[in-house]
Amino acid sequence: MKKSEIKFTVTLDENNIPLSIDWAASSMNEKSVCKSILISLWDAKESNTLKIDLWTKEMLADEMKVFFHQTLLSMADTFKRATGEEKISEDLKDFCAHFADKMNLLKKK
Repeated sequence: MKKSEIKFTVTLDENNIPLSIDWAASSMNEKSVCKSILISLWDAKESNTLKIDLWTKEMLADEMKVFFHQTLLSMADTFKRATGEEKISEDLKDFCAHFADKMNLLKKK
């Protein structure tokens, strides 16, 4: 059986606000830096979702808007692959287009 490990290291300031987030996977040669992470875990015993949402002081609001937009799009794709529910996945992507419009993420031509 093959195993892989993903490790996050969060450096906090005196108020427990993330200053930096490093991550590494067993398949990587070195650590990588990120400004934000959103992790959702399914607790089968409790039938509940557990979440970890962290971002550094350097994460700009405009970056967070793009991060959320891309995350929501990815969730729509994942939901379709995991459930086969194509219609609701397309509905989620429609919402993502609305989100991008409201957040002024769409590039004007």
